Formats: sequence, structure tokens, C-alpha cells
Amino acid sequence: MSTTVLLASTGRGVARAATQQGTREWSVAEILAERDVRCLAADPVHPCIVYAGTQGDGVLRSDDAGETWRPSGLAGRIVKSLAVSRTSPGTVYAGTKPALLNVSHDSGATWQELEGFRRIRSRWLWFSPAETPFTAYVQALALAPDDAGVIIAGIEAGAVVRSADGGKTWSGHRRGALRDCHSLAYHPSHSGWVYEGGGTGAGVAISRDAGVTWTQPSAGLDRHYGWAVAADCTHPEVWYASVAPSPWKAHSAGKAQAAIFRATGGAAWQKLSGGLPEPLTAMPYALLADPVVSGWVYAGLGNGEV
Repeated sequence: MSTTVLLASTGRGVARAATQQGTREWSVAEILAERDVRCLAADPVHPCIVYAGTQGDGVLRSDDAGETWRPSGLAGRIVKSLAVSRTSPGTVYAGTKPALLNVSHDSGATWQELEGFRRIRSRWLWFSPAETPFTAYVQALALAPDDAGVIIAGIEAGAVVRSADGGKTWSGHRRGALRDCHSLAYHPSHSGWVYEGGGTGAGVAISRDAGVTWTQPSAGLDRHYGWAVAADCTHPEVWYASVAPSPWKAHSAGKAQAAIFRATGGAAWQKLSGGLPEPLTAMPYALLADPVVSGWVYAGLGNGEV
């Protein structure tokens, strides 16, 4: 019998929820309670291998779907984003604060900095008001599912930048993308499609050419502070975004004015409701589309609900 496992960073470690196929009961365990975990990434080829980025403890690794963990490099670093390659086995990228990018080609055993990331011309403009001392950081990473060279990196706040050669060289900010990037997602099987949620412009952006050009479809949105994005596993034109009116109406505990929207092709965004709390007073900080079943989406809220 197969097991479904959901992992979430909670600010006080990691919550691990597991259920057996055919049942509706979940067992939940709190793990790494002593660590401030900021991001999680599963290996798309070996999903039981999971990496966690921490606030000052570098990268941790689990080989058993989150039950046990061990250090995996970059000790002392603040790791804000992680991405694991589908096309280059053992390759893991880690974005940090300050805004630097590191890569491991041996599943986290050793790391090296991608020095080309330091030479992005516009980086002196990057600035984040979210956390003292207001240093920008790599908030999001997305890797092409069929090209090991293509990396998209989102900075909070400052830019969405692109590399086509595995991180050796980088573009400047991609026009049309959101400079205050909160999340990036690459479609797992349609390599041209990349999705972004952010705090500027329309709050959402999409690329259909692997991150080269971007548009911000806003029709149907009644708020424009975006956070999480996800795309249907089968239909890349169907995607989801969590959006609030402003930072204050997103991050206020119990007082958020958030909503989850769905876009289908070129049609206007639709605000989703059935089964969701109304009003949605906790920001959906995570959206996860089921990798196998079309139409299934998980939403992780700021109050701990899924």
C-alpha cells in the first residue's frame, strides 16, 4: 500500500503528515523542532530524498521522506530556496541571504558558489524590506525539467534572472516578471511554462518560453499581492495563485484577506471558494499540485491548516 507524505516548514521545524492510500486519516509529526526551516525541496527522481534550507544551519537532508535528517553542507548559511534537478542526478541548487547561489553535484556532500551570479549588473539595486538588515535574498528557484542548463532565480526584492548554461552566466531582470518575487514554479512536463507569484505589478506572472519573456495576466483579479503558485500536472494552461490585497492584509495573523484563484488558458482568473474557509483569514503560503492526479491541489495556510 502506497503512502502519501506532505512536508511543511512551520517556523518551528517541519511538520510531516502521512496517509495510506485509500484512507482519510493522517498521522502528523513535528520534526526538527529546534531548527528554523525556511524551505524544502524533494528530489523529483527519488522523492524520498528531501532537502531543507535553514536560518543559519545550512542545508539538511532526509533520505526517508522526512522522518530523519542530517546536515548536508553550507553550515552557518541562511538558505532561503532550494531546487533539485530532474535532468542532472545529484545536482542541487541553494539560494541564500545575502543573495548568492550555490550548487552541489553530489547530492549535498560538497558545494561551490556560482560566482557568475555575483556579476549580475543590477544586483546593487536589490533590497528587501521584509527582514532586517534589509538584505536581498534568493527567495525562489525553478529548474527546467528537460534542460540542465536553464535556471530561473527570483530575488526578494529586485529581479527574476535567468541562466541558460547551468549558472555560469546570467541575464538581468526579465522584463514582465515581478521584481518582488515570492515563488517560482516550472511545469514538470511542459518545459516552456514557468509561473511566478510576487508582490509587485499584477501579483502573478507567466512565461511560456522557459523564462525568456513574461506577461502579467490580471483579468479577474481583485487583489495584487501574490505569493504561492502551482500548475496542474497535466494541463499547463491551468494554474493557481494565492493573492491578497497588500502585505499587511496577507501577513496579519487571523486577519488576512486572501484568496486562491485559478486561471484556465486565456480566460479571466476565477476566485475559488467551495470547501475553503470563508473568509480566508490565513494566507496560503504554499500551493502544491498533485504530481499525478489532474485537478488536485493542496493549500498550506499560515495558521497551520492544509
